[in-house]
Amino acid sequence: MNRLTVIAGPTAVGKGTVVRWLLAQDPNIQVSVSATTREPRPGEVHGESYYFVSNEEFDQMIQDGELLEYAVVHGQNRYGTPRKPVEAALASGKQVILEIDLQGARQIKQSMPSANLIFIAPPNWEELERRLAIRGTESPEQIAVRLQTAEQEMAAQGEFDHVVINREVAQCGQEVLDLMQAS
Repeated sequence: MNRLTVIAGPTAVGKGTVVRWLLAQDPNIQVSVSATTREPRPGEVHGESYYFVSNEEFDQMIQDGELLEYAVVHGQNRYGTPRKPVEAALASGKQVILEIDLQGARQIKQSMPSANLIFIAPPNWEELERRLAIRGTESPEQIAVRLQTAEQEMAAQGEFDHVVINREVAQCGQEVLDLMQAS
């Protein structure tokens, strides 16, 4: 059975971009689609980007044991990884990536110790701030909250099996791919 890979890191570090690069390189890689209680951003599609669910639906998923991990992110929205699709993909021989936050990564480390935890880090703090600002999807207040969370996440990178610095997408992606294949 293939090993589950967890990719985490601070907001705006480029996790999603690196994961898209990985998917373009290897058809055997599958990304788990998370459930979330937040509203869709422009261009996001239910069932592809996320499963957009109500708070009540999320509560039911927790109660029914349907989530491998779940967390409140940036103090407001909940995210979680549906269990069945991940288990089915691993059983079918796929490499599965979970792109999740620090809280979720810690839960996966407890429940699935064999998972490969990879932390994507920015080249420096100023670059992280720049990437978050140019994204243009958050208000100044939301940016402040995300940067506060990012400080905590950066401090926890030692909890991961590997730390990869995202200076450039292809370089970062190749390092992650090499780590996935080595495991």
